[in-house]
Amino acid sequence: MDNDLRRYLQQNYNQLTWEERINIICDIIKALYEIHKQNAIHRDLHSGNILYLQSANLWCISDLGFCGSADKSSTQIYGNLPYVAPELLTGKSHGFASDIYSIAMIMWEISSGKPPFNNCEHDYVLVMNIIGGMRPEIVLDTPLEYKQLMEQCWDADPLKRPDIDRLYNKIFEIRNLYYQNGSNKSYNQPFHKYNINLYQFFQSNKSKSFKTDYGSRLITSKFYNFEHLSSLKPKNATEEEQRAFHSKHYAFNLSDSNNSSALKIEKYFKDLSTNLINKFKSLKINSKKDDNRNENELLQQET
Repeated sequence: MDNDLRRYLQQNYNQLTWEERINIICDIIKALYEIHKQNAIHRDLHSGNILYLQSANLWCISDLGFCGSADKSSTQIYGNLPYVAPELLTGKSHGFASDIYSIAMIMWEISSGKPPFNNCEHDYVLVMNIIGGMRPEIVLDTPLEYKQLMEQCWDADPLKRPDIDRLYNKIFEIRNLYYQNGSNKSYNQPFHKYNINLYQFFQSNKSKSFKTDYGSRLITSKFYNFEHLSSLKPKNATEEEQRAFHSKHYAFNLSDSNNSSALKIEKYFKDLSTNLINKFKSLKINSKKDDNRNENELLQQET
């Protein structure tokens, strides 16, 4: 195992062609296809546990410690927050569709070279933004079909996301459409062509640590319990809400108070801050000290 996907993108993103990026996601979706066909759900997909298997020239999914039968349900979530599906943030159990959502975040990371929400703290504000439909900003040169598939995979409604069969077929349609004369890599054979069953391989190596040594929040998976947010319903954000979200985080100049769009954006974030304060106070998620600190932080953001 030479590299994980996050480190690989940090080191090589500027040299990658779209053909190479699509080949990477094809490998990952193929690996997830093998897992789902075992009636198993991974439950903790992120770029830190996508590893390159040099002997087979394949990108593989590792860290199957929380992978298990789709029949096993739990409201306790273990994951890396930006990759966690919104229905899980409102107390629902893992399903196949929650893995598909994580794939969308990985697709975006491959397109951008950065982890999703890398400029956000992994806190309750991010949780509420994800539930409210906020997604990473689409990179400008992203192929249209790739973009559309990614957006389907991160839909707030898990029933509207493609299942693994549809996702598998669509990503290879995209690959063939754009790169018929490109890579000679064949995806028509199962993994046993390479004398390895990836699912069994990683199941037998559960206890081994394949994780990188970054030591940052960007690769940290944690236990969460979101049952207290079960009254919330995830939604897809409007284009205006998405623009407001990204404008806020990329320090867009909102100083022109005569601009109606600026006023709408400012109002949106004031309302969001107020709602967050009230919601989390009522749920008593934090200590009083934490509540006061978070309230001050949010109010400072409004000014």
